[in-house]
Amino acid sequence: MDWRFITFTLLKIVCAIGAVLTMFAYSVLAERKISAAIQDRIGPNRVALPLIGGIPLIGPFLTRLGFWQPVADGLKAFLKEDFTPSYVRKAYFWLAPALTLIPSLLTVAVIPFGSNLGEQRMVIADLDVGILYTFGIVSLGVYGIVLAGYAANSKYPFLGGIRSSAQLISYEIAMGMSVIPLFVLVGHLNLSRVIEYQARHGWLICYAPVSFLIFLVSAFAETNRLPFDLPECETELVAGYNTEYSSMKFALFFMGEYANMIAASAMMVTLFFGGWTLPFWGLDHPAATAGTGLIHIGIFLGKVLSLMVVFIWVRWMLPRFRYDQLMDLGWRRFIPLALANILFYAVWLRARA
Repeated sequence: MDWRFITFTLLKIVCAIGAVLTMFAYSVLAERKISAAIQDRIGPNRVALPLIGGIPLIGPFLTRLGFWQPVADGLKAFLKEDFTPSYVRKAYFWLAPALTLIPSLLTVAVIPFGSNLGEQRMVIADLDVGILYTFGIVSLGVYGIVLAGYAANSKYPFLGGIRSSAQLISYEIAMGMSVIPLFVLVGHLNLSRVIEYQARHGWLICYAPVSFLIFLVSAFAETNRLPFDLPECETELVAGYNTEYSSMKFALFFMGEYANMIAASAMMVTLFFGGWTLPFWGLDHPAATAGTGLIHIGIFLGKVLSLMVVFIWVRWMLPRFRYDQLMDLGWRRFIPLALANILFYAVWLRARA
């Protein structure tokens, strides 16, 4: 048994999950601050830790930024009463939040988040069918939401669960077809190979802008973000499938949504924006062979955070679709467009051959 391999794999898993959870916490803070800026408010600026808050300059500065607000939110989620209504289906009621969070964490396993640190490649599982694994795991996320709607034994959560199942199935088809031209171009399903191709030939968003558009909009629908948040539409369904949940079970749903946003952003960075590479600093750059592994990880995280800002900005700028508009866009617009896009690239590559 290769204990060295097992040790480094476990270390990469811990680091990747820790990074996702940290990004989740501060994505919530970023959402509150960005929404406050859009609405001409201040946002969180009161929470301070006693020891650090008293340090001149640093303490007040971090407090005004709301830096410690995620700590307060986390403590609040842990300390609130965990109430389970008597009329729910208890086994499914407890299982649903975990089923919502776990798939988004499993998706991160195949995404290359850097080049190398020493002899270790910065990817947990470098699968030759990485994109197929990703779509297979992402499709499991709907089960948690559907199960939450069923387990709550209440009409509003049930309607939210039905909406979510129809929405995710509709946009998964368009999202899956949108990436086919990329792998026709690259000739491989391995995500590391996709990054290598972009390092040598340029980012794939330049070659396949229509694929990126379909993938981006489908990612909003897959993560239940505005303007596609019909499963938890507050104006119609109270809070949808979240209605009967409290304390950490509610927080797990919240974490699942943001973890899905992070995974979708990381996937878009990998597929369309060159992953951890830059146009002027790719695989063949003379300085890219020594001491740059951490810089590559920083480049990857910077791109992911930029797309997270787009997710947050869109939520506070666009109104919610009606449900018939949601279905019409998915089935009558994006699926035919994705099919036409595949046909175009097939004919184009055949003509070039």
